[in-house]
Amino acid sequence: MIDALPTLAVIGIGRISRPMVVRLRRAGHSVTVTNRTRVRALDVAAETGACVAGTPREAASSADIVIVCLTDDTAVGEVYHGPDGILAGVRPGTTVLETSTIAPQTVRTLAPLVLGRGATLLDTPVSGSVELATRGELTFLVGGPKEALDRVRPIMDVLATRVLHFGESGSGGIMKLAINSLLLSMATALAEALVLAERTGIDRAAAYDAFTQSAAAAPFVLYNRDNFVRPREAAIHMTLSLVAKDLALIDALASSVGAPMAQLDANRKLIDQAMAAGLEDRDGVSVLAELLRHNAMAQARQPGEPNRSH
Repeated sequence: MIDALPTLAVIGIGRISRPMVVRLRRAGHSVTVTNRTRVRALDVAAETGACVAGTPREAASSADIVIVCLTDDTAVGEVYHGPDGILAGVRPGTTVLETSTIAPQTVRTLAPLVLGRGATLLDTPVSGSVELATRGELTFLVGGPKEALDRVRPIMDVLATRVLHFGESGSGGIMKLAINSLLLSMATALAEALVLAERTGIDRAAAYDAFTQSAAAAPFVLYNRDNFVRPREAAIHMTLSLVAKDLALIDALASSVGAPMAQLDANRKLIDQAMAAGLEDRDGVSVLAELLRHNAMAQARQPGEPNRSH
């Protein structure tokens, strides 16, 4: 006798979770989706044949595995609590995969509440781009009980090529923030290096291609080429407002454990300047290069300053 595939609910339809739904449906899973902006849920349902639930409670009550993918801690809190929240609907034996990039303490607060409903919460933020999500090549960063992780590995294997377990609840979120800290530092350095090359007269695309064929050719550099070379045309990977949100989470975590973050402080000054310039809805990494170009041109126009424009 063949065991039935687990039923799934995906709560929050965004840039990463939408291709997750597509892959899960192609793998034959029954998937129920819900989103605060209902049209997003209806859109992915029309494409994939997923069911649409009116509330997180309804979605969670139908699923063996619940995948939550939301913007921030506030959104997560609203979706779990209240008469229409996940906690009101989740069934005993269900596993909740919390993939949102949020404070580790938020996950640690939610885990016993989910356990009180007879279910299990794993913090499972993902690392990777929209393209990697589409190809099922994400990386899951997991905190929580190992036995619960073992139960949901077949689902994760549909979505990811790597599943890394770091220990107790919250440790997956800590690693996501550590990785994002590194990536955002790379984004700033990449923007500076590209603008440096451009200011000397080197073609933007040629300079970027040199990065991709050098020791600097990390996956992050490779998949962000279009965003840096054609920033007005390429698809947004992550908005600047989400970058700023993650930087605040990283800063709070570093302060709580006394970790020095000199690079974070430098990055945050540039991010804050970009936010103040009203760029919060632009791509959060390539927009830094645009800001640096603007700053260089403004400096070149100042009286008494040497003109470095080309």
